[in-house]
Amino acid sequence: MLGGDSMERILIGKPIVPGFAKGRATVSTQPISFWGGVNPHTGEVIDRRHDRSGTIITGKIFVFPQGKGSSTSSAVLMESIKAETAPAAIINSKVDPVLALGAIVADELYHKTVPVIVLSQEDFDSIDEGDYLVVGPDGKVTIKSHAHFYSNPKNSDTDEETM
Repeated sequence: MLGGDSMERILIGKPIVPGFAKGRATVSTQPISFWGGVNPHTGEVIDRRHDRSGTIITGKIFVFPQGKGSSTSSAVLMESIKAETAPAAIINSKVDPVLALGAIVADELYHKTVPVIVLSQEDFDSIDEGDYLVVGPDGKVTIKSHAHFYSNPKNSDTDEETM
């Protein structure tokens, strides 16, 4: 969708854990287990076989197909939420009840929400690394194009909110 001088796309997803978040997309094509895959103290992807190995996901919108592996992933996500090293939101193409449970329990215990949204595969695939995303509690994901953001000299990393 074009609006004014900015380029936006709006995707409608299913809010598994409703909430509001905004930030840069960190996109992976691979499922991930937070247990052994993400350091809850630093927010770093530590699974050395993962395509995002070494990436810090703290405050990012982490876009990956689904979780995998251990049910302990929910505890690791909860710990990262408590430590404030969690992603700002999680966007998947398939429902992951284990990660959703971690986000739900963290919201109840710590009053800190990390939204979890599921998109259709087509919409999921349309998110690019570095896109600026705004996630709404209704499951709406507004994408502000990475390319447009950097080609517009009035925008910088410090004034993302003006987009």
